Amino acid sequence: MRRNNYQFILMLSLLLAVPCWVSAANQPPPEGGVLPDFELPVPETPQYRQYLGLDQKAVFSIPDIKAEVVIIEIFSMY
Repeated sequence: MRRNNYQFILMLSLLLAVPCWVSAANQPPPEGGVLPDFELPVPETPQYRQYLGLDQKAVFSIPDIKAEVVIIEIFSMY
């Protein structure tokens, strides 16, 4: 189970590192602000879809993940 957690964190980090999927404003949210809504492609691997609790949709958003806590790591390229 622990290996799956690391795989999920790596997968989510890689998905969030690609700025073309984020359709948010040009400015980051202010400190203490709210992360803008965005959609990500659903993983092709059934194991990852099941781990995230996702259906067979084409895209998902963070509230679609069936978990009490979701940690998002955002990398800055600049």
